[in-house]
Amino acid sequence: MATYELPDLPYSYDALEPSIDAHIMELHHDKHHQGYVNGANAALDKLEEMRENDEWGDVKGVERNLAFNLSGHVNHSVFWENMSPDGGGEPGGDLADALDEQFGSFEEFKTHFSEAAKGVEGSGWGMLLYDHVADIPIVSMAENHQNQSPQGTTPLLVLDVWEHAYYLQYENNRGEYVDNFWDVVNWDDVEERYDEASGM
Repeated sequence: MATYELPDLPYSYDALEPSIDAHIMELHHDKHHQGYVNGANAALDKLEEMRENDEWGDVKGVERNLAFNLSGHVNHSVFWENMSPDGGGEPGGDLADALDEQFGSFEEFKTHFSEAAKGVEGSGWGMLLYDHVADIPIVSMAENHQNQSPQGTTPLLVLDVWEHAYYLQYENNRGEYVDNFWDVVNWDDVEERYDEASGM
């Protein structure tokens, strides 16, 4: 049976400093993300055991664990690629046009995304998603990894606002962390994701 694996970081732990320091990146990738991979694989194993034994006592709990851990794995896998030591600036191409059309301007999109990320209650994510129903980019937020995020969408740009993503460096100042995230956004990656999702 296929299982999930932790992807390598596409840069060194300290590559995103000063926006995100090396110690946070090491713990976040090697411990937290690995934990979600392990959790997703454990849920798959448990579901296989349930099928083999035709015993379905806690299937709801196991499916919940799979949704939580797999969403954590997916979100983090996008998150690492969404950042670069050469990041920052603004997007170009079809993505830039789509953001202008949907949000009014890049600055209005940036403000909307930032406010969504800062406004997550507890742990979660700020997200730019491609909505395949209306064929538009939308801003959303997810509590934990999966709650309140629309189905049928593709993540383009995600920002982890769980405390483990910033607290060692920013303490309780989530807003400063969100503001500094824009200095490391890898717009080339986000544009590629948009082009693939939208069929451009």
